[in-house]
Amino acid sequence: MEDRPNLKSTLSTVPELKQNYQLLLEIENTIQENLIGSIKPELVSWLRKELHNSKIQLVTKFTKKVKGRLIYTDSEKFEEMVKKNPELALLRQKFKLDFGG
Repeated sequence: MEDRPNLKSTLSTVPELKQNYQLLLEIENTIQENLIGSIKPELVSWLRKELHNSKIQLVTKFTKKVKGRLIYTDSEKFEEMVKKNPELALLRQKFKLDFGG
């Protein structure tokens, strides 16, 4: 799979074992769905053989990963740091610190 990094990334997620030997693989987009679809018969066959279970099925489910908001400005960075350590706001006020510019 070294020559197919997208597929390698998609299959790096550990599937969840459901009832009746269903493996639920969470995917994020149609590109991943197409990648899995292109190798699904071969993959399921391999899993059945390796795990000695002819009842294994592979199903996919779309999920969205929550991504945090990107922080760009110095003041936004400072506000995020204050959320983690409120004492920073006190230090900024006490020493009259500014982002200057």
